[in-house]
Amino acid sequence: MLRNGKLLLSVATVCAVTLLAGPAFAAAPTPGATTIGDPYYPTTGNGGYDAINYDVRLQYEPKTDNLRGTTTVLAKATQDLSEFSFDFLLKTSSVRVSGIPAAFTLKDGKLTVKPVKPLANGQQFSVIVQYEDVPSAVKVNGYSGWKKTDDGALAVQEPDVAPWWFPGNNHPRDKATFDISVEVPDGKSALSNGALLGKSSRLGKTRWNWRSTKPAAPYLISLEIGDFDVVQGTGYKNQPLLNAYSRSLGDSLPSAQASIERTPEVLEHFSGIYGEYPFEAQGGVVSPGLSFALENQTRPVYSKKFFDKGLNQYVVAHELGHQWWGDSVSVDTWRNIWLNEGFASYTEWLWSEHVGEGTAAELAKWYYDSYKADNPLWQEVIGDPGAGNEFGAVYTRGPLAVAALRQEIGDDNFFVLLKEWQRQHRYATGTIEQFQKLAEALSGKDLKSFFDTWLFTKGKPAYEFKSGQPGVRSIAPAAKPKSVDLIQHTHDLLLEGESH
Repeated sequence: MLRNGKLLLSVATVCAVTLLAGPAFAAAPTPGATTIGDPYYPTTGNGGYDAINYDVRLQYEPKTDNLRGTTTVLAKATQDLSEFSFDFLLKTSSVRVSGIPAAFTLKDGKLTVKPVKPLANGQQFSVIVQYEDVPSAVKVNGYSGWKKTDDGALAVQEPDVAPWWFPGNNHPRDKATFDISVEVPDGKSALSNGALLGKSSRLGKTRWNWRSTKPAAPYLISLEIGDFDVVQGTGYKNQPLLNAYSRSLGDSLPSAQASIERTPEVLEHFSGIYGEYPFEAQGGVVSPGLSFALENQTRPVYSKKFFDKGLNQYVVAHELGHQWWGDSVSVDTWRNIWLNEGFASYTEWLWSEHVGEGTAAELAKWYYDSYKADNPLWQEVIGDPGAGNEFGAVYTRGPLAVAALRQEIGDDNFFVLLKEWQRQHRYATGTIEQFQKLAEALSGKDLKSFFDTWLFTKGKPAYEFKSGQPGVRSIAPAAKPKSVDLIQHTHDLLLEGESH
């Protein structure tokens, strides 16, 4: 029809043309993308579907490091799909799509699946993958995300660990819920995320069953198999609490227990600052098989080294701070790592203030004054550090940027900002640009120059931190807060690991 309303074709003619032309305009199903589009890790993640739930059912033999698994992925197509892919590395024997055998290939870290019939946009489907391999022997550029230990194995790493033990969409943008069931020899523990649904024993084997009911990024789902003493109880808000301590901690066991068992207290305190704790269970795992700590959702994992010098409440505060900053609200791409590490490190400073070992303002002034302009710390651009460089200066320059933002916009706006960010992006992802926009909206200030200076410019920012109470100006260098040595010890160990 023309704009003047004159009919160009009769109704009958239009119908005939429509019937003839309709099929020609229907798009044919196409393969899902083999990347999710993260510039730092362009081969990671996949397109064409959203994962809903992973059911990972495993059998593990510690003596041989043999892992046998069946993972069922529930997903929803986001386009008409002719084929799709998962990030995966282990030898695969069978793939079924909604119960029907499907063709598949495993190459270069991608398990590509071609169902018998294409999947329609919006269609929910299941994928059952059967596999068996020795994960520690599977390496990419000499690296394995699966670590064989003297008493078992650890699947604990960032940003890549999932492809070594279950197939999935390995990026924070595609979160899902998880059911993890692992069979190990009697006497061994198989620890994971969420709530322990129960254990069952048969013929010398024990199966451990776990459930995470809140969406999680795949790298935040962990597995710790070994000789652990497991302590169950009730945590903050009457949630199930489960802590596990390796039986080989030796003299560090008491300090590890004294630290980890403050978990409910830490969660209670930061629920008042960041908003209610976003998950359904809580606890921690301490293992000598690690050289770092990681914020696995609901149950962080800690190296024994953090507790060799006694009580360490700061690493616990750091990893629990991540439950909000990194787990509930995750990075949209890995460039945005400051939103994880800057705020988790600043959580340590807030905890220092809470326990009377130095205010966050005093810590900011002490660190700023201590790191001179020629320190390499100031040459790292923490707003865009580059692939493989995410975990460096962000542990110190990161919280300094947070402290400067607090001083810049004032306490009232700052603490509203923390809660509002969590509320708006709960169980999703976020970017630095989105965070800046929210900070500007709440404070009424143009913060472009501030963010450019602190996050995206090399060199020590010209800035004067105020020590003591908010609003009290101090020109003299701040005295060294009591918490500095332990906080620095914590950050040194975080930097020492293969990841953090």
